[in-house]
Amino acid sequence: MTDPLAGAATNRRQFLTMMGLGGAALAAGPMLAGCSKEAGSKGTATQADAIQAVLPTRKPLDLLPPDIKGTAPIPNGYLKYPANLVDAITDKPGTSGKPIKTMAPWWGPTPPGLGKNSYLAAVNAELGVPIDASLLDGNTYADKLSAVLGARDVPDLLVAPNWEVDKIARFSDAVKALFEDLTDHLKGDAVNAYPMLATLPTGAWEYSVWGGRLAGVPFPNDGLPYSWVLFHRKDLADAAGLAAPKSIDELYEFGKKATNAGKGVWAFGSIFDMVQQFYGAPGVQNGWRRKADGKLEHKYETEEYRQALEFTARLFKEDMVHPDTVASKGADEKQLFKSGKILMYQDGGGAWRGMQSEQLQVLPSFNMQPVPVFSATPGKDPVIWGTEKPVFWTFIKKGLGQERTRELLGVLNWLATPFGGKEWELREYGVEGKHFTRAADGAPAQTELGRKEIGSQYNFLGGRMPAVVQTPDVPNFVTDFLGYANNTLTYLEKEFTAGIKLELPANYSKVLQPTEDKIADILRGRRPLSDLDQVVKEWRGNGGDEGRAFIEKALADSGR
Repeated sequence: MTDPLAGAATNRRQFLTMMGLGGAALAAGPMLAGCSKEAGSKGTATQADAIQAVLPTRKPLDLLPPDIKGTAPIPNGYLKYPANLVDAITDKPGTSGKPIKTMAPWWGPTPPGLGKNSYLAAVNAELGVPIDASLLDGNTYADKLSAVLGARDVPDLLVAPNWEVDKIARFSDAVKALFEDLTDHLKGDAVNAYPMLATLPTGAWEYSVWGGRLAGVPFPNDGLPYSWVLFHRKDLADAAGLAAPKSIDELYEFGKKATNAGKGVWAFGSIFDMVQQFYGAPGVQNGWRRKADGKLEHKYETEEYRQALEFTARLFKEDMVHPDTVASKGADEKQLFKSGKILMYQDGGGAWRGMQSEQLQVLPSFNMQPVPVFSATPGKDPVIWGTEKPVFWTFIKKGLGQERTRELLGVLNWLATPFGGKEWELREYGVEGKHFTRAADGAPAQTELGRKEIGSQYNFLGGRMPAVVQTPDVPNFVTDFLGYANNTLTYLEKEFTAGIKLELPANYSKVLQPTEDKIADILRGRRPLSDLDQVVKEWRGNGGDEGRAFIEKALADSGR
């Protein structure tokens, strides 16, 4: 099966590596305009106790027992597509017959609309109410999102990606002004009226609270909760007699032995974020951790970060990193990896399946595998960054009335049917014999009509529990995926700010990227390592210390 977010990978990685900037305030203030946070924005925090009080009670549901159990939040694995699916929902959620206007991003050709699309007709017939979907270019979605929020002209269901929400100052004001409060519909056991929504992870719901009220339905992370994975070309490494490194010294030796500039091969693309994790540098809220006295320190201030910077700068200095990465030209490291120009690079976990499937058609021996995580410091564990923050939220327009709100939640509940349900297959693939056929193993294979008519009309509306299912195009993927995912979970960093919703001060947000640019110069040898102290001093003075004080106060206010 394909990853529906493959086209969004760049945007999602950007979110995971830096906090976005954008938007002006609305509701109580001026309408959205411009591209940066207000200079005076001091940030807001919603406390953990307020969030816990409004969360739905989770009730997991495995419609079909998995072959390999994923340790939450890792998805379950299935080694073959099921021969018999389950009718998970018996009653149609729609009763009014009134079309539901929606807006969502999509990275692909725009499919035909309502009245001209047999996929829409089939799903809408099961819903009992027509979805009238507006799919907009995901690459420019921020512009349209800002426009509809600023004009206060939102559709019945609005999908907002997390990386765009994070750019909007005082987004909580927009939520209060424009979107329905879902708290009384979903908190605690009230969610039992929507059992498929009750399957969604509590960690994803925790991020769906604004101003102490439950406001959005989350679309959980689609597999790995890890910010980065270090991938290597196992096929090429095996041929060269190189094993996956199990220590920082072995990583260095891998670089020395794999690099052959004369043949146009370098060991590495970008790996600095993974090296930081091997050394144990923190990643919470862009790099914070608590000291023994309860105060916060940022990764820039830690010895682990300094060691990671020194090690990675050495790789650059000794020419083990591909020249395109060295030059900061926005190297296409995916292509360099596919072509064997680099043997190792970091990427989001969502890159794995799609690239492996694609390249096996070109090179049957292609084998993309994650490097098992390790610690650079004997006796210590690595610190693996990650989050259960949803990829998208779906918001319901405010003021539609209780009956209509319940109808829309019923639709979102239907769309949240997990793997194993007939509803899931219809949503993902459409009608058998029309939008898909079945391969020899029973797995759906999309037809030309399916490719033409199916976009994100339903996929991104609300959530669904992800599942990993084996398909012939990627042999052994499920076993490899779950092996890495479950083993790595041991080292997943605990989010000490989990449950506290932070909208950080503008000065802190603005100082992050300039600081990263200065550090990039150190990595590439354009500035000496000794400049790190000055870079950190400038970061502290220009917003870093303000961010520290803000988070410390939020923790104190929550009793932590």
